[in-house]
Amino acid sequence: MSANRVLVVDDDTKTVDLVKLYLNRDGYRVFTAQNGIEALRLARESHPDLIVLDLMLPGIDGLEICRRLRNESDVPIIMLTARTTDEDKLTGLDMGTDDYVTKPFSPKELAARVRTVLRRLPGERGPNEIRHGDIVVNFPRREVSLAGRPLHLTTIEFKLLATMAKEPGRIFSRAQLVEKALGYDFEGNDRTIDVHILNLRRNLEPDPKRPKYIKTVYGDGYKLAEIANDT
Repeated sequence: MSANRVLVVDDDTKTVDLVKLYLNRDGYRVFTAQNGIEALRLARESHPDLIVLDLMLPGIDGLEICRRLRNESDVPIIMLTARTTDEDKLTGLDMGTDDYVTKPFSPKELAARVRTVLRRLPGERGPNEIRHGDIVVNFPRREVSLAGRPLHLTTIEFKLLATMAKEPGRIFSRAQLVEKALGYDFEGNDRTIDVHILNLRRNLEPDPKRPKYIKTVYGDGYKLAEIANDT
């Protein structure tokens, strides 16, 4: 099996060299860029399996790069930035990032995050598509449909639904949904998950006040109801 390709983007040479050193030790083939224009070119030409992307870049910033790439690709992106507020984290996740690492950071931890995100790739863990009753979740395209009707979900809503769809009937606590679906160190109130579940229900449920699919298990968390697929 060929080595995974990782694109590291940061305008600080020392950071790039340090991250490259640790990822090379793990056997990854590493490409590097130090500005937004070069990052987009390499992302399109080298087809990386994952991108470590700094938020503050000359030319084109990390959020704009993420926005453009999400129109072309579902390549996993780990955002690397000095911004630490929950609002910044949620903005990055809504743009389509898969994880969020704040500076200063441990290169060993970042390497572990890279391994974790790559293990979550659909082609390596589970099918490309899951059908659950009338719900169809397509992982490579990050698309969801209900009874043939496309649903327009945010990235966070998609990740929450996709996580539960892989294990229907399993009860996920809020902390487990943060860890498994969002993949970053959440420092805010767990009730943020409740807000995203509420918005997801508005898109998914025929009657959000009487949810058919996403059930609340009081005191424990949420689960996707077990529904038999049509045969």
